[in-house]
Amino acid sequence: MRSISLSAAIAAVLSMAISVSIAQAATPLPAGTGEQRLELGDGHLTVFTYRPTCQDPSLLLVFHGQNRNARDYRDWTRPLADKLCMLIVAPRFGKDRFPGWRYQRGGIVQDGAVQDPREWTGRIAVEIATRVQQLEGRKMPYSMIGHSAGGQFLSRLAAFTPTEAQRIVVTNPGTHVLPDLNIKAPYGFGGVYPRDAGDQQLQRYLATPITIYLGGDDTGEGSLSKSRQAEAQGATRHQRGLNTYKSAQTLAQTRGWTFNWRLIELPGVGHNARKMFAAPEAEAALRP
Repeated sequence: MRSISLSAAIAAVLSMAISVSIAQAATPLPAGTGEQRLELGDGHLTVFTYRPTCQDPSLLLVFHGQNRNARDYRDWTRPLADKLCMLIVAPRFGKDRFPGWRYQRGGIVQDGAVQDPREWTGRIAVEIATRVQQLEGRKMPYSMIGHSAGGQFLSRLAAFTPTEAQRIVVTNPGTHVLPDLNIKAPYGFGGVYPRDAGDQQLQRYLATPITIYLGGDDTGEGSLSKSRQAEAQGATRHQRGLNTYKSAQTLAQTRGWTFNWRLIELPGVGHNARKMFAAPEAEAALRP
């Protein structure tokens, strides 16, 4: 009989203990719509939920715009949840605790100074996914989608926070993270990593399963960032999205790197989350 190493035996026992712990602590989110206070490592967030009637749904984390209307975003993504068998969790990032630099721009930089990576807001999204998995008692696959300010947040998350997300859908954001070490964060990668680590981070970013999902008519200026860094990405949200995608695609081709991004456009729709989420293109955007 083949012997088993002590470390392997300990790992097996620990794995079994963790599985039992998760099973004992499992309190699945209720069917239909709901509102929960989700306890996290350094506080709590209110999340709005929706469980469809299908069996063993995957998880869809939904990120709101600048109005912080997470309940609306939950409701607007319910048709997607029904079609794709996805459990919706839409956290609300309140403005007092998460002003623009912490939400839209991911907490990467404050007043020109790069913050401790342990404080970047993207880690909270990953913690939410882990917490929901614990509540559900299983390691469920998950995806993320966000519109406008939520799209800006997911652009920073995708750039700076490794995840196990099957797909990260960045919808109509005002700004993106360009894959460029010479553009300062949070609009590029400059100033965040040592030079010898920069290429590794760019390579990881381009290999991340990202969808740039754009309204073809999202060319207005309402609430559009007009900072110098934002204007350098393009004149409109639509143009900025196209420029970011093309920049990433060109870099991947030039360096021979894996490129897992996808570009999807929705003709005739402007800066409207409800219409973006209701279109068949949203299903294609979320496809792993």
